[in-house]
Amino acid sequence: MLAMILLFSWINPPITPYMASERWRLGDISQTWVPIERIAPAMARSAVAGEDANFCLHWGLDISAIRAAMAAGGARGASTISQQVVKNVYLWQGRSWLRKAIEAMLTPVVELFWGKRRILEVYLNVAEFDDGVFGVQAAAQHYFKVDADKLSDRQAALLAAVLPDPKGRSAARPGSFVQTRASQIMDGAATIAADGRASCFQ
Repeated sequence: MLAMILLFSWINPPITPYMASERWRLGDISQTWVPIERIAPAMARSAVAGEDANFCLHWGLDISAIRAAMAAGGARGASTISQQVVKNVYLWQGRSWLRKAIEAMLTPVVELFWGKRRILEVYLNVAEFDDGVFGVQAAAQHYFKVDADKLSDRQAALLAAVLPDPKGRSAARPGSFVQTRASQIMDGAATIAADGRASCFQ
């Protein structure tokens, strides 16, 4: 596993276990890898603002978020972007204590060898944005007919708003919840840009 972590610190993962399972289920998937330099900065900030606002401040596990989730009785999530990358690239989907334990052990190692900018780059290229649509380049084309580097602030926020539930939410036909969430993400993206919480990947 350490060898795989080191390998993917500079070689792009060709496919993830979940992408492979979706390809088998659907017959095909859409994904085109783009380096982070070819992703609109607004998209990177929006993803972080929507999924893990303290991304630049923690070492892979957000202890304060975990405590808050425990206090809420598990009703809220506490996975960081780093944890989601470990799960997507190396592990399996679904909820189990075994997977969470392995994920918690691997995440700091990935943080150590990859760094924040690489973690976010991989995340934006393997995250699911719609049924069979993986990565921000495929999502930008699918929803808005533009490349990832041409996404506007609003489009980036809409894509970030669907990330927690890509099969249940749409950036092309956003309901009131997604519209509201996108506005919150735009505000959050501006905030983390202003207060320095985007410094580790910009």
